[in-house]
Amino acid sequence: MRVAKIELVHVYKSYNGKDNVIHDLSVSIEPGEFFVLVGPSGCGKSTILRMIAGLETITSGTLLIGGIEANDLPPSERNLSMVFQNYALYPHLTVEQNIIFGLYKKKISKQEQKERCLEAAEMLGLTDFLKHKPRQLSGGQRQRVALARAIVTHAPICLMDEPLSNLDAKLRAKMRSEIRQLQRRLGITMVYVTHDQVEAMTMADRMMILHEGRPQQIGKPLDIYNHPSNTFVASFIGTPPMNLAEAKVLESLLLFDSGRAIRFHHHLPPSKQQIIVGVRPEHIRLAKEGDDHFIAKVINVEVLGTETFITFELTKNEHWMARWNGQWNIHVGEKVPLTIDETAFHFFHENGQRLNYSLLSYAAGKGGCQ
Repeated sequence: MRVAKIELVHVYKSYNGKDNVIHDLSVSIEPGEFFVLVGPSGCGKSTILRMIAGLETITSGTLLIGGIEANDLPPSERNLSMVFQNYALYPHLTVEQNIIFGLYKKKISKQEQKERCLEAAEMLGLTDFLKHKPRQLSGGQRQRVALARAIVTHAPICLMDEPLSNLDAKLRAKMRSEIRQLQRRLGITMVYVTHDQVEAMTMADRMMILHEGRPQQIGKPLDIYNHPSNTFVASFIGTPPMNLAEAKVLESLLLFDSGRAIRFHHHLPPSKQQIIVGVRPEHIRLAKEGDDHFIAKVINVEVLGTETFITFELTKNEHWMARWNGQWNIHVGEKVPLTIDETAFHFFHENGQRLNYSLLSYAAGKGGCQ
């Protein structure tokens, strides 16, 4: 099996000839890579996947699969498999018949079909269910049948369109691990669509964040988490998302609307500039004696057992959230001293784009808060 590279070059998609639902998309998906398309509902993820599969036409631009232009290739000639959100199993066929259904047109002998089916069934724990009908299976088992049907084709590319969205949270976590292990074992190129940023973070080698049909950022999950390119990415990736607030720079001070100020020991972006600042919830901590700190009123407390979420009032109209490990005896209405290391701040332009400026390079120095 020759693992293939997928390239989309300046791809646009329009349904009415006027309005584009995909705007100037260019990306290379490497052979053997687990690549995730992630974004809110309606952002164009499934449309991109369907263009790769040949189920949607490309309005303009080029799709290359294995270095060959594939814009006009029918789906059957693209040498790929696809797993859908609804599994698309035939209810009147057995599990075995569903798995090998796509092999009939490939002129593969019945013996090889059976061998491939047994191999895939063993890989996915379906050996004991081959004579069952889909209605006799659980949601997770049906998902495995859909995966097995994709595996038996021996296609070097597998496309997955939100395959876990119909499963409960516990089963989703289990299937995430199984799919990732399966992809590594087979060495195939996998393009995976999800609206769940936890799935994207835990499964992807690289991922692309989409918003309203436009790519926002492409990269490794942790690179995107640590260096979001704009406020949309910052607020979409992370649970809870990054805290954001508008502020004005005055020399070494960040001034918020309420009059609260945070003093820095290193130079900030140009003075008098209106910016957006961001801080991840895990970087806000309870101040210890001697720490520079600010006092904040607690608005809400969520104790989850392994961690505690504290929502507090940054300004009259801005609520931020802190994320602390363990169980904390903090009460709504309580005023607590909080501190933020100045190197944990992210800075964005008023238009939402990341400023080419960071305090992360400074290893020393504490921030002062008022």
